[in-house]
Order: sequence, then C-alpha cells, then structure tokens
Amino acid sequence: MRTKVTLILVFLNVALFFFIFKFERGWRTEQASLEARRRVLGAETADIRSLRISGPETTPINLIRQGDNWSLTEPIEWPANPHAVSRIINELQFLEHETSFSVADLAKNNQSLADYGLEQPRLTVTFTTGTNTTGDETNTADSYTLKIGDETKVGNRLYILSPDGNRVHVVNLSLARSLGLPIEDLRADTIFSIPVFETRSLNLQNAANLRVRIRREGSNRWTFEAPIIARASKTAVELSINALNALRVRSFATAGNVDANPASNPTMRITLEGNNRRETLILGSEIGATAIPAAATETTGNPGTKPDIEFNAMLEGKSTLFTVSLPAALVEALRNAQEILREPKVLDIDASAVSAIVITAPNQPDLTIQQLETSVAGNNWQIVRRDTQQGPQTQPADGKMVERLIEQLRQLSALKFVSDAPSEADLENWGFNRPEREITLTLGTGNNARTVKLQIGVSSSRDGNVYARLGDARFVYVVDSAVLEQTAPVPLDYRQRLLRELPAAARITNLSVKDLQTNTMVLDKILPLEGTSDEPIKTLINQLRSLRAQRFVEDGFPAKVLLSDIERTWRYQLDARITLPGGTGEQTETMTLFFTERLGGNVQFAGSNEIAAVFVIEQPLLDALWKVTYGDKDPGPPAPPETTPAAPSTPAP
Repeated sequence: MRTKVTLILVFLNVALFFFIFKFERGWRTEQASLEARRRVLGAETADIRSLRISGPETTPINLIRQGDNWSLTEPIEWPANPHAVSRIINELQFLEHETSFSVADLAKNNQSLADYGLEQPRLTVTFTTGTNTTGDETNTADSYTLKIGDETKVGNRLYILSPDGNRVHVVNLSLARSLGLPIEDLRADTIFSIPVFETRSLNLQNAANLRVRIRREGSNRWTFEAPIIARASKTAVELSINALNALRVRSFATAGNVDANPASNPTMRITLEGNNRRETLILGSEIGATAIPAAATETTGNPGTKPDIEFNAMLEGKSTLFTVSLPAALVEALRNAQEILREPKVLDIDASAVSAIVITAPNQPDLTIQQLETSVAGNNWQIVRRDTQQGPQTQPADGKMVERLIEQLRQLSALKFVSDAPSEADLENWGFNRPEREITLTLGTGNNARTVKLQIGVSSSRDGNVYARLGDARFVYVVDSAVLEQTAPVPLDYRQRLLRELPAAARITNLSVKDLQTNTMVLDKILPLEGTSDEPIKTLINQLRSLRAQRFVEDGFPAKVLLSDIERTWRYQLDARITLPGGTGEQTETMTLFFTERLGGNVQFAGSNEIAAVFVIEQPLLDALWKVTYGDKDPGPPAPPETTPAAPSTPAP
C-alpha cells in the first residue's frame, strides 16, 4: 500500500514539473515577449550620448553628454538641467505603444503618413548612442531618428514613426510634453553645480593676475596654497562656496557685444574644482548696483544693506554671454580673499592636547602650569614656582581657571592681518624684540610632545595696538589688548580655589566668632553632628566643610591687609573645632580664619596662617557671617506702608 502511494506521488511530481516546464514557462516567455514588443525602442536607448529636438515651428535644441553631465550646445551653450534631461531619456527608454500598424498597410486603406502628421512631423528627435551596433568600424556611434506626428482624435494619444520608418506607433502624450519643455526648463538654473561637500579647491584670479588657491585638507580644514601658505577659515570659505552655488543668471546677452565679452577683459576668474570636474565663472566689466527692494531692508532691519553688484559674465568653455548679480559681501570676500577668507584664530591647537603652559613677561618670574600624570584629589594641574634660593615649588592649580586660559588662547583672533612678511625693523617697532608676553604651550607628552610659542608685542610708538605672532611663522596680527590681562603671569590667578575639603566622617563640634575690635564673642556654640536649626549657622558649617576662595589677593598671612592703599586690620576671628574619628579614639583640631569687615555687597577678605593666603570669600559665606555678626543690628526689609481703611459709603436716600 505504501509503495503504491509513493509511486502515485512520484507520478504527480513528474506531471507538475512537466506542466511548469512546458506550459508556465511558455506563458512567461510569451508575456515577456509581448512586453518587449510593446516597447517602441530597444537597447539603443541604454547609452544615449546626444539628443537633438527640432521642428518646423520650434527652435532646435541640441544636448550632448560629457561624462555624467549634460550640456546644451544649441540654442545656447549652457549646462543642462539634469532632471529635465533624465525625464526625456526615461520617456525614450520606457516608451510603449498602445497599438501599432505597418506603414506598408497604409496604402491598402488609401492612407499615407501625412494623415497622421508624419510626412512633415511637428517634432523630430534624433539621438546617438555610445556604442556601435551596426558593425561598421568607421562609425563610433549609431544615430536614430524618431518622428512625432499628430495627436489622436480620442484618447489623448500620439502618433510616432519608428526609427526604421516601418511602423506607426500610438503612444502616450507624455512624450510630447517632455520634448516640448521650454529652453528655460532645459537649462540649468544655477551657474555652479559643484556642492560644497564635493569641492576640493577654490581658485581666484583677478585682473592683475594675482592667483589665490584655497584647498581642502581632510573634511574640516581649508588651507591657502597661493599666494601664501596659511590657514583658511572653514566657515568663511564654505559660506562663499554656498553663495557661489546660489548664483543665478540675471539675463542673457548677445554674443556680438565685444565690450561685454568677459573673455576680452576679465576682472576675475572663479573656479571650483570637484571630483574629476571643474567649473569656472569669468566675470567681465561691472555693470552697476542692483537695486534692493524696500521690503528686503524691512525684513533684514538693516536699511544700510549694500546692493548686489551686476557683472557681465560667461562660463569657461562656453560662448554664451550673460549677466549675474553677486552679493556685495561675496564680491568683497573674493576680492580680499587673503584677509576675509583667512582663519582669524591665531593658534591652531586642540585644548585637550595641552600638557604645559609657560608664561614669560619682562621683569617678572616665569609662570609654569603643568598637567599631572595622575590627578591628585580630582585636580590635574599644578603651578610650578621657581625661586633661586629655594628651588622649584609646586602648588595645586585650579583646573577651571587653567581651562579658561587655554580656551582664551584658543579663541584669540586677529582683528587685522598686519603683515605676512614683516622686516626686522617692523618686528622691532611692534615690540617683538622684547615681547610683553611669551607663551609656550606644550602639546602632547613624551616623545610625541611638541611646543607652540606665541609672542605678544606692544608697539614702541604706542599706537594703541597689541600685536601677536607665532614663533615659527612671520605672520603678524593685531589682537585684542585684553590678551595682556588674560595672560598675566600671576600665580594667584590660577591657584586652586578649593582650600579645604573635610572628610565625610569629620564633625564640627564647636564654632566661635570673636570681634577683635571690641574683644567680645559674637558667637560661641557647641554643635552636635546633626547641626542646628539656625540657618546662618548651618550655612557657616557647610561653607567651612568645603572652604573655597572666590579669588586670591596675596600670598602669606600678614597682620594687616593693604586694600585700596589703606591698611586694614583683621576684624573677626573664627575658630571651628573639628573632630575626626581615629583608630584609637577621636582626634581634634582647630581651623582658624580671620576676616576683615564687609567692604561691599559682595566683598569681604579672609586669611589664614595655615592657608598662607589672603582671599575673597564666596557670597554664601559672606552672607552667613553677616547675619552672625550683625544679625541683631540688621533692621531687615522695610515694612510695607500702612493703609487707612476706607470709610463705609453712605447709601443714597
């Protein structure tokens, strides 16, 4: 029984295979053949290299392909609109007929090609391919002609004559719409077609034959290669390229106007180079300013906006003359590219790579700030002081202040590019023989470390300018004079602001404040671990647990503080007893701070022999200390004015 079932199943499988192979395959082949027969054109449309559209009542249009780009050669020489050309080619490649009939059968029905508008067609499409399908070695390409006749009386269809002239096809009317596009739609809308991400270089040449070349390095850098070697501004260069890509033709001119021909007297050549292609715009004579509509100034809010400048122009390799309007800012950037498109930042450094900073100033000790290999208590920087008597001394530096200094140096920008090749006399006049600042940055560590030296000079003529240059270059810039204050070699400016941080287990068990002027105790409290409900006392405890300086005034702990040429004595003494748990018991120590009187809304000085510095305390500590020392004398906020209740109104009789 099982053998019988197996044989039946085998027979059915063989029958199914035979059916698929014999009949379904034939159906699919017939369907594919039918679909191929509906196509008007065949493989000849796979590689179209040129197109010509002509007719008795139309201006001939000629298109040729060079590489992947299409160009118009007639009626004007101009880059073609790739979308419009693709639409025409797609129509030809996928052109299908609804029906067709043989030309030889027309005579049998007493008809001719003239009855379908094909004797003198209204449009003729001639295209050539890049491959030779005739087998003739003398021909490099084959040419095909498609004649477009009348529309059908019903159905919105179109009569066309096949390239071999043997069949008339009835096709969709969309072919005529694609071929009938006006020249304005067939030509490219823009002058340049190389986008900024593809651009590899921007080249400029003026009437005096001065050549400027700006080349892309990697993805984020642009560099001047001529007439100088210098860094270019990525933002400024790419904005200029985007502005060039936004240019549009204002009007086309006649080729016979020799005076307007930019080739005879070019004022500037602008070239964009991309991936294996380049485009050059030649600007001729300046026609004048293009008026700015009043609405534009109202929108920008700047009635002083400069108008665009209109030029006669042409594209290199094209004979078509036209006019184009360039924004005034773009014209200025192109004419003064060496300055406007140049990178204004003096230093080209990575902030995270800086490992050491040395600041030198005349008649002052050098300030050295260096990065630690391993952080100490969360701090990565230290100040190195060099004393001829005691040798180098280190002190923790405030990381935020060091990062601020590095960022200020990184953002240091040229207000003006003074000279790219100064003489020795110029350098001396600008103060570089004895710089006001010499800042040496070490980038990296170990064998890969390199140094960058920045010099800041002040002119001997005291012209009010501050000059900067890098040690390995001769470029001189005018920079903001604030750099002198920002780079003052004052160790106190970079000292660690966190003066003391108590461990979590430490407790402040006693807190006292003494008025040294009256020799009286202002505060004397024994505190439990949980603290107190008194808000000023709570704030004092929190501030003392993490004591920070707003800024430092001087090193050491003097008996009197010189402030604004006035010697001030210490007014208050604060003692905080600190208890630390130990292995054999508790250890206690006393933190002592001295304070001046409050000198303003946010200024009060403190000092300590232990800290060996005089500093300005932070606002929370200042406010809490004020409430402790003057709390009973502070009248508090003014009371609201009293209001007399209005007398009840007497009802009218």
